[in-house]
Amino acid sequence: MSVSSEIPDLPEAGTERPEAAGRTATPARRQTGFGALLVRLHFYAGVLVAPFLLVAAVTGLLYTFTPQFDSLVYGKELTVAHTADSARPLADQVAAARTAHPKGTLTAVRPGTGDETTQVDFALPELGEKAHTVYVDPYTGKVTGQLTTWYGSTPLKTWLDDLHRNLHLGTTGRYYSEIAASWLWVLVLGGLILWWRRQRGNRTARRLLLPDRAAKKGVRRTRSWHATTGLWLALGLLVLSATGLTWSRFAGAHFGEALDALRSGTPGVSTTLSGTSAGAAGGHHAGHHGSHTAETVDPAAVDGVLETARRDGLDGPVEIGVPQDTTTAWTVSQTRNLWPVGRDSVAVDASTDKVVDRVDFADWPVLSKLTRWGINAHMGTLFGLVNQILLAVLAVGLTCVILWGYRMWWQRRPTRADRRAPLGAPPARGAWRGMPIWALAVGVVVVVAVGWALPLFGIPLAGFLVADLVIGIVRRRATPTAPTPSGN
Repeated sequence: MSVSSEIPDLPEAGTERPEAAGRTATPARRQTGFGALLVRLHFYAGVLVAPFLLVAAVTGLLYTFTPQFDSLVYGKELTVAHTADSARPLADQVAAARTAHPKGTLTAVRPGTGDETTQVDFALPELGEKAHTVYVDPYTGKVTGQLTTWYGSTPLKTWLDDLHRNLHLGTTGRYYSEIAASWLWVLVLGGLILWWRRQRGNRTARRLLLPDRAAKKGVRRTRSWHATTGLWLALGLLVLSATGLTWSRFAGAHFGEALDALRSGTPGVSTTLSGTSAGAAGGHHAGHHGSHTAETVDPAAVDGVLETARRDGLDGPVEIGVPQDTTTAWTVSQTRNLWPVGRDSVAVDASTDKVVDRVDFADWPVLSKLTRWGINAHMGTLFGLVNQILLAVLAVGLTCVILWGYRMWWQRRPTRADRRAPLGAPPARGAWRGMPIWALAVGVVVVVAVGWALPLFGIPLAGFLVADLVIGIVRRRATPTAPTPSGN
């Protein structure tokens, strides 16, 4: 991203450009056609969208290290002081959680392994999507704490997630993050093209990849750091843009529709039980057979369900989904986000302890796998600490690129006494007139298509164009025209 342009460099602020006596100043080279149009788009998009990107970078940096924050703040709830050779029956742990939290509907259980506690979720109507999670020491069966969670996330992680996604402004706040994701790739690709064009005639690896440290202080030096840093970060920023769009409000909905049309949505196990395969109370703890009824399941069946899933090959950390009646199967799903990702799922009939359906991550459509990997990478979980460090580098680097961009805008300001200005002037208008008709036609079609797929790219772009048009009209009307000399 950039707020720079290919406008000829102005003298540094506070200095005047000396002119040799009797020498006529040579007009500065002006960009025309595509280059000038890209410069103007890059400039305005950088100036107006950069604040959204800056907020996304800072909040994303905070969210990146939530595992470490959780360990510091919620160590008592999330981990046990001492481990043992064997854990207590999972049903006993669930019973201990129910004793500590007698209200609510049991919805999910995440068995603890190693030094991690078992997490038992209880839903209440007033909590909406959130739940009360009770943490149990798997080795002693003692409750270590309770928290209000969002899909298993701690209050702190949920708070930071909301900050990054919507600034705690609800649906309205989600527009900011979607604008940032919708424009980030445009700014990155535009900046790469501009930097490549600027180096024409002398494109060496050193000039492209390393800042020009020999440049004097001023806009040239700032632009060098801005562009080369953006080049090094480009691939990572493009990944962040793409993955951020997948769960945005408008573009994400279009992405989901596209996946469904291509039959590439995330598959799930079928939990519907039919016939006489399930007992009324669930598991071999119940003695009823025959047609299903809507009786409540027996939480004690959880051990048999987990054992069945383990026997069917589901290893590692898992989440057990508890059905609300006996006409629905229990689900056991792997929750490993670290590479290699584990997302196998099974549906278990608790009356027979048999798997009635299974979906393996290996069988997911390719686009679904890419989406899962991308989301994990965006959240900093795919490669563990390495992933977190890379995200932190991207966030800090993007912040520097944005600040350098604004610095260039300030450094380009006119400083002569008769034409001082607080900021640099934007690139000249009318660049589109220098482009071929066929290129304009193709460009309009492409922009309209992208604007439809990414509404918060298209709507701000339309706003830019309208505002630019209005400003141009106002300036033309305000500019006095020279009187026409009369003939003699």
